[in-house]
Amino acid sequence: MLDGIEHADSFVFNPHKWLFTNFDCSAHFVREPEALIRTLSILPAFLQSREAGQVIDYRDWSVPLGRRFRALKLWFVIRSYGVERLQGMIRDHIAWAEELAGEVAAAPDFELTTRLRLALFTFRYMPAGVDDPAALDALNERLLHAVNDDGRLYLTQVRVPSESGERFAIRWSVGQTYTQRRHLAEGWAAVREIARALPQSGR
Repeated sequence: MLDGIEHADSFVFNPHKWLFTNFDCSAHFVREPEALIRTLSILPAFLQSREAGQVIDYRDWSVPLGRRFRALKLWFVIRSYGVERLQGMIRDHIAWAEELAGEVAAAPDFELTTRLRLALFTFRYMPAGVDDPAALDALNERLLHAVNDDGRLYLTQVRVPSESGERFAIRWSVGQTYTQRRHLAEGWAAVREIARALPQSGR
């Protein structure tokens, strides 16, 4: 996934999305910090110091002069879990999501609409007898709302390209800190149970 990264000028990822760090926290890597500093730095007399150039002055790395110490909470997460345990948790999430995506693909009334990427995939409910694209969109939207109203898990929506235009699909992402393998099985059972109870037309 990082093929070509050597050609990038900057790279950003969000530890608050998959490194178990409270929102908000983004990690920003730049090839040439000087270019960023030239763009964003201001240097009035009261901010000049004899230490200039001897330390990394992060006030010049973004627009606001004052900012929260976001890096501290990420440091605590890494310090608490350790790098190897964080790696293991992420590998587990990917493996469990791969298993679940296989079950969804094998289910007769469901289809994968995008292949698994890390621990994220999308799917649709496709019961026999419902062939109209607009009706399938409406049915999947009702399924999403019903799943979220049920409260056992929370999923989000997306539009995916198809031969008949963009279609409504449901996103399944594995990444919560305390997720265990059984939670995915329980969630998938809940989705199927709720889907079976839905009327296939109307509201």
